[in-house]
Amino acid sequence: MTNDGVFDVVIIGAGHNGLVTAGYLARQGLKVKVVERRHIVGGAAVTEEFHPGYRNSVCAYTVSLLNPKVVADLDLYQHGLKIIERPVSNFLPTSDGGYLQAFPDPERMRSEVARHSTQDADRLADYEQTIERLAKVLRSFVLEVPPNAGGGLTGIWAAIKSGKRLYDLDLEDQRDLADIMTMSAVDFLDRWFENDAVKALFAFDGIVGTLASPFQPGTAYVLLHHCFGEIMPAPGSWGHAIGGMGAITQAMAKSAEGAGADIEVSAPVSEIMVAGDKACGVRLEDGREFRARAVAANVNPKLLFGKLLDKSNVPPEFYARMMNWRCTSGTFRMNVALRELPDFTCLPGKIQAGHHTAGIILAPDVEYMERAYIEARQNGWSQNPVVEMLIPSTIDSTLAPSDHHVASLFCQHFDYDLPGDRSWDDEREAAADVIIDTVNRFAPNFSDAVIARQILSPLDLERDFGLIGGDIFHGALDLNQLFSLRPTLGYADYHMPLEGLYLCGSGAHPGGGVTGAPGHNAAREILRELK
Repeated sequence: MTNDGVFDVVIIGAGHNGLVTAGYLARQGLKVKVVERRHIVGGAAVTEEFHPGYRNSVCAYTVSLLNPKVVADLDLYQHGLKIIERPVSNFLPTSDGGYLQAFPDPERMRSEVARHSTQDADRLADYEQTIERLAKVLRSFVLEVPPNAGGGLTGIWAAIKSGKRLYDLDLEDQRDLADIMTMSAVDFLDRWFENDAVKALFAFDGIVGTLASPFQPGTAYVLLHHCFGEIMPAPGSWGHAIGGMGAITQAMAKSAEGAGADIEVSAPVSEIMVAGDKACGVRLEDGREFRARAVAANVNPKLLFGKLLDKSNVPPEFYARMMNWRCTSGTFRMNVALRELPDFTCLPGKIQAGHHTAGIILAPDVEYMERAYIEARQNGWSQNPVVEMLIPSTIDSTLAPSDHHVASLFCQHFDYDLPGDRSWDDEREAAADVIIDTVNRFAPNFSDAVIARQILSPLDLERDFGLIGGDIFHGALDLNQLFSLRPTLGYADYHMPLEGLYLCGSGAHPGGGVTGAPGHNAAREILRELK
């Protein structure tokens, strides 16, 4: 084959982390090529039209975890990014026919909780302060390379620094950190709250993107993972990127291209090329080759080592671990076009109100979440799923025609592996109907309001976006897949076993979500090697 280009670094995948890596490297004068399988940049953080006149964030659907340093370093606001805060953070219809709302303002939040439990209202500030202290600890590690086994003096020094940071916490914070890393979300929340709705409001964060019951050990950490964002005025709160999540990656692409990076879409990679014991470029499915001093992969580790690289190029024990990399998030995604806003039984009205702008959590209590998980494990998917609905067109007029709306439906639990010989290609429409019916139980006009729907089963998420097992995080946020263990012990420093190959996606520390942190950290390691 002809040599179609020689670069310092070729990056596989123009998802947000790949674009972040490209932006940092290009700004340092490296010659960077990004190749993307899909027709558009953005990966899972993308906005597309799914019905004439209706656009929405296809997979990732809300912003909080995006790292402020990444935003500043890459001048994303100067490249068109605009993020706004949701007036109401969350809205949860309760099992008794009422509702609970969450607000960014502490006093409004306390008053709202007090409607359900004065005791919980009195404990709320203590809980939020604890979460913020723990989130602050987590944030301090986000943009650092974890201590890496076998990393020599560098790894030893990183371990010392990490250990000192934890040792310097007061004893109670150390206890809380140990608890949140090991406990279930419900057990952790039981220390503060008595009201079922209040616990459900917070416990939801513990199961987002993970096939787990809120009673399962480890879900308390997932809860914390969703609280470390600081891009919004209130730490841990969630907002909206005008134009949808694709506006984030479009700004990243403009930043990278402005610095000199070459980004090509509709360019699927067939394999990573190897010369001797070193990655030396990529070969595309159309036969073209791009040679490079290094290759950075913004793909799931299981996809990287199971499809793009011959297993003979890495140690067999490493290959076996990557083939057993746990990828399952129980996620089913839908986007719908609406002719009118949902009219909730617990808070009637189709005229836009504060709760329509919120993250609408349709899971009245933690037992409901538990049953959804059990049903999914027994039958493949729940007949009473947990649904979070966002209606971003209530605060972003660019997404739908006037007086019409688009809604994101993030749904759990839907297992990638269906029992028996069943296939998601056969069951996706039935599952989508159940999701619509679920929303209808809370807002009886909803099904009639739906004009069109875009359906993404776990299998669709894998095929369309490379999310193996439908896992939105590129690998479950389990204790054995975090920090120095992500993707496995000895390779937490973004360097993979093959020389010249780097992992820059969410399969690396700190894991999933639209953070930009893995891309930032991988770029720093690549620069150390190549500059």
